[in-house]
Amino acid sequence: MKKILIIFSLILSATGAFAQVPLKPVQIDSLVTISLPEGYTKKDTLGQSVYTGKAKYGYMVVIRAPNADNNKPLKKERDLNKVLQDYIKGIRGQAEGSTQNVRDTTIGHLKAKTFTLETDQGAGKQERNFIIIYTQDVTYTIEYSYEELRKDVMKDEYKAYSSSIKISPELKRTDQYLSNAKGMSPALKYALYGGVPLIILIVIIVLLRRKKRAEEV
Repeated sequence: MKKILIIFSLILSATGAFAQVPLKPVQIDSLVTISLPEGYTKKDTLGQSVYTGKAKYGYMVVIRAPNADNNKPLKKERDLNKVLQDYIKGIRGQAEGSTQNVRDTTIGHLKAKTFTLETDQGAGKQERNFIIIYTQDVTYTIEYSYEELRKDVMKDEYKAYSSSIKISPELKRTDQYLSNAKGMSPALKYALYGGVPLIILIVIIVLLRRKKRAEEV
């Protein structure tokens, strides 16, 4: 996590020199492809592959970060949600910004998390759109950053960028977590462990009161 956050800082300070060119498909690895500006650069930094490029209205960044060799498989969807939420908290804390529009999406067979990080370093608001794709072996971070003043004109560019993500059908949901079983929801757990016993207690009290009244009569 710290390595990725350091990379983000380096990228934002260096992207100003990139040329403005059309997008073209780039194979990140054998499983993931995404379109980037033709003049994109690739660097292997801190064990991660980092792709960066400047488009007409914003900067594009793709990071392929292998997870630790001893990374344990996630068991359920809630475990994946926690990993993604912790990731978002880490980025927000490092950049001292606020997260907006946090939501789930599906790319191929995989579940992904998208959100916008808004920061203001004194020179105007900066918006950074993130798409996070986690698998047991690799975490992919796709970012598009732009000045808030360009919010109305960057939409088509960002759509072309984000919709260009192609995931191999070889990657299945089980590459993220092992079991599709949802388990009991919090509401159901409350009903079973809290609500049902309470209802039984109320019924017993009502029956006892009726019995007492019948005896009095």
